[in-house]
Amino acid sequence: MDQLAPYFERFSLSARMFYSGLLCGSTEENEHTGHLHVLRKGRLTVTRPDAQQLIIDTPSIVFFPRPRRHRLHGPEQEGAELVCATIEFGAGMLNPLIASLPEPLILPLDALPELEPTLQLLFSEASSGLPGRQAAMDRLFEYLFVLLIRSAMKEHRIDSGVLVGLSDLRLGKAIEAMHKHPETSWSLEQLAQCAGMSRARFAAYFRQVVGMTPFDYLTDWRLGVAQTMLRNGSSLRLIAAAVGYANATALTRIFTQRIGMSPSEWLARSQLHSGSNVPLSPQPAGA
Repeated sequence: MDQLAPYFERFSLSARMFYSGLLCGSTEENEHTGHLHVLRKGRLTVTRPDAQQLIIDTPSIVFFPRPRRHRLHGPEQEGAELVCATIEFGAGMLNPLIASLPEPLILPLDALPELEPTLQLLFSEASSGLPGRQAAMDRLFEYLFVLLIRSAMKEHRIDSGVLVGLSDLRLGKAIEAMHKHPETSWSLEQLAQCAGMSRARFAAYFRQVVGMTPFDYLTDWRLGVAQTMLRNGSSLRLIAAAVGYANATALTRIFTQRIGMSPSEWLARSQLHSGSNVPLSPQPAGA
């Protein structure tokens, strides 16, 4: 079974290239989408509110998987050669895969040889000026995202979270069962049986590897699926049945506790931001 398929089936992936070229100065990115920056050459400074400044001086991927305000700065004289895109993969939604990724995820390009052909296509297309360039860049960034997640999973580039759980022969079976049947009233014993473990050992091992309890993960998965269905226009009654809650009232109660707002409030806010998630192109300082 394709272990990543449920995420791509339940959450819509879209990328939008918004900058390519030499950054000489600063730009600030918005808080409504994730961001994928590829530093091809030069020195890049990344500044975040209430976080340590990052200085990257080797060709690297800098991935902010969740909406996060940050500022990029390239040296005024030589600049930093970049291609950048916004990434939405259930943006603003409870996507457990995205939630498990570090922020930011920084990987040197020379440590990602499996991505080299795609990166060469990306750089070539960025400088081509050919018709359809924007569409081609968007699709290449989406493919790059898939390869990045695949590499993180295969090469164990992340030491905790659901990607590690999916790679585990025992935990992966239980996680796949939750993905496939969120409507099931799973018990700890049933999930432990999927993993071929005792209840106590399964609960402890799941938390150790994934970083949360099995039922916290199941709740996040269910609510992430519910958010997708809300965006697609499904009724609360149908959504509740599809994700394992007795009725719309029970779903609304859990949704509000976990998200901090009711399903209708969340949907209204989601729709408000959906048309304003592409940042302005970077401009040189003083422009």
